[in-house]
Parts: sequence; structure tokens; C-alpha cells
Amino acid sequence: MLFQHRALFCAAMLGGSLLAGHTSAFAERSERFSGIFYGEHGTTTKPTGRVDALFYPAAHVLRYSITWDKLSGPVTAAHFHGPARKGHDAPAVISIDGPYKSPVTGSVSVNQDQEDMLHNGTLYVNLHTHAHPSGEARAQLAQ
Repeated sequence: MLFQHRALFCAAMLGGSLLAGHTSAFAERSERFSGIFYGEHGTTTKPTGRVDALFYPAAHVLRYSITWDKLSGPVTAAHFHGPARKGHDAPAVISIDGPYKSPVTGSVSVNQDQEDMLHNGTLYVNLHTHAHPSGEARAQLAQ
């Protein structure tokens, strides 16, 4: 009888450890990126806020949270732009859906070029307003 209980206990422990290993094998790794907003294109405002993002490489998904304040008016559009280093402009590569009321959260699928921009520090978020349609606030993403 003792032998049966011991065998059952060992089988349960082995099964549990295999299940735990199975679960951790599928746990998805993520990478953190962030950026602080600053004014650009000759704005006189002093925007505040930030972008916090988690990138999931296996799924090619970027989840983001964007907060801002002290812009000249409401945000009319928001995009991820790249590739460009700080001080240089690049075209929009990923649209960020509204409504544009801080905070904005969401997720987007990224292709290999966009993933490379993210890892190379050449992807940034730009907030556009009526007063500054080319962009009033920019946050360059970095790890």
C-alpha cells in the first residue's frame, strides 16, 4: 500500500513538472521600449508625456500606451514614423488609431523592417495637431 501511494505521488510530481515545463516553454518573451515627448518643428509649446511599449518578437506585435499633455490643442493624428534618428524626419509607417484622448493604448503588428527600426532606435511616435500638422510632439523609442 505504501508503495502504491509513493508511486502515485512520484507520478503526480513528474506530471506536474512536465506540465510546468510545457507552460514555460510557451511563455512569450517581451522587450520594453519607451520614449519621452519633446516639441519639434519649431513648436513653442513644451509637451510632456511618454510612450511605453512592449514588443513580442514571436508574435511580431507591439503593444503601446501613450500619454501626453501641454500641446497647443487636441491631437488630430498619431503615427509611428521611421527610420530616423532624433533630429531627422521620416515617413509614417504605422497609424495609431484614435480617438486621441490621453492615454491611448493599443497594439499593432510589425513587419521585419519596422522591427529593425524599433531595435535600431529609429522608430518614433509623432503627435499631430491643427497648429502643427507636420507634428508637434515626438518620442523616440529606445530600450
